[in-house]
Amino acid sequence: MQLVSWGSMQDIIRALEKRREEARLGGGQRRIDIQHNKGKLTARERLEVLLDPGSFEEYDMFVAQRCNDFGMADQYVPGDGVVVGWGTINGRMTYVFSQDFTVFGGSLSETHAQKICKILDLAMQNGAPVIGLNDSGGARIQEGVDSLGGYAEVFWRNVQASGVVPQISVIMGPCAGGAVYSPAMTDFIYMVRDTSYMFVTGPDVVKTVTNEIVSAEELGGAGTHVSKSSVADAAFDNDVETLLEVRRLFEYLPSSSREKAPSLPVNDRVDRAEMSLDSLIPENANTPYDMMEVIRKISDEGEFLPIQREHAGNIITGFIRLDGETTGVVANQPMVLAGCLDIDASKKAARFVRFCDCFNIPILTLVDVPGFLPGTAQEYGGIIKNGAKLLFAYAEATVPKVTLITRKAYGGAYDVMASKHIRADINYAWPSAEIAVMGARGAVEIIYRGELGDREKIAKRTADYEARFANPFVAAERGFIDDVILPHNSRRRLIRAFSTLKNKRAQTPSRKHDNIPL
Repeated sequence: MQLVSWGSMQDIIRALEKRREEARLGGGQRRIDIQHNKGKLTARERLEVLLDPGSFEEYDMFVAQRCNDFGMADQYVPGDGVVVGWGTINGRMTYVFSQDFTVFGGSLSETHAQKICKILDLAMQNGAPVIGLNDSGGARIQEGVDSLGGYAEVFWRNVQASGVVPQISVIMGPCAGGAVYSPAMTDFIYMVRDTSYMFVTGPDVVKTVTNEIVSAEELGGAGTHVSKSSVADAAFDNDVETLLEVRRLFEYLPSSSREKAPSLPVNDRVDRAEMSLDSLIPENANTPYDMMEVIRKISDEGEFLPIQREHAGNIITGFIRLDGETTGVVANQPMVLAGCLDIDASKKAARFVRFCDCFNIPILTLVDVPGFLPGTAQEYGGIIKNGAKLLFAYAEATVPKVTLITRKAYGGAYDVMASKHIRADINYAWPSAEIAVMGARGAVEIIYRGELGDREKIAKRTADYEARFANPFVAAERGFIDDVILPHNSRRRLIRAFSTLKNKRAQTPSRKHDNIPL
């Protein structure tokens, strides 16, 4: 640490500015140039993109590491590899930390961890989201157990903050070993293609232990985590695009569980009719159509923010606005696996439903589901318990829930997809809806298996079954469907449905916490 000889006030101010300039340089210009040559912004440049201009207030600029072992005693770098503080996004406060790879490779020390813990504590106390920009070589080896203890302190706070304030992680460089578990416990993870990766053990360790030869990108790059593992929710091409998308996501979220998401002014009529929806459903029940068309035509100005777009494409999750209000959407996608529920789709949707419930975001469910995907791979992989996750998530959610069945709602999947029976508040159906245990052909082959040799009889039985169940009216007669609505009126009816639920209050049993089937 440099000693300063204090003189006049002007000398003191000059000394302070010199210290600030030194801190802002991080690891120095040479390392900043290396960061830029990799196509990456520095920690402070990233905050300039993420936050409103001039809004950032930094804390702990002069904090320095305290390790004296392995030659660290003489290495003084103010800030110790992470920039922390708060700022605003479109005028709303958020706490931020941005790891600085130019300082000790962004490695986490005891003091580095303390800086992150400070803003997590402040976020919970003051009810504001936390955004973490991760770019770190992992635990600082020279500090040993002190750095490991620092990670654990961060992890503990991630858990305490879960469901209290939204937590967003942005992986903008390496994130390996124990470092991955903090982002994994946050609500959303965004990655940068080609320059970011996450894994518990790196390619060298994998090769030594399992003899597998794999690159860092294949093992833990953005492509892997958005499509295969589902660890990440989205990936983008560069730092700037990723940070702008974080700003977009932030706009849909409330500041804490004590508040509702911000309501934005909208230039879209509540009673806008979409006549094309009347002809969207194909005459052939086995012909797919794009559920995204339904989502965009009912949402404000056709806007939709997808979550985990590249994973489990048979179910769609994301955010829209209806009359300016944030609404979570879960929708079967007939274009992929006919919209069946499988292990990946169930987990994806369950996590999204639970997030919405944590943060007072109403849930719209659009249903066209022929059932759960059959097969040994699904059964061996635990479709029973994984499917139950989605059922559990919907059943425990107390936010307003509105369901619209567009076409098929078969078997147990009908129950799972926010049916009236698991306490969805308002359930609508289009006239094209089919609510039954299974499709007509399969049902007839089971009920009338003794007549399978008579094709005419089977055809008649199938037509009779379709006439009985290939419509929403049996369910409507029993009160399981609140109304059969015209497709072109869907936007107006859904907005009005949610408006009646704004003051919903739900009673839940007294307990420490539930035990979701993990």
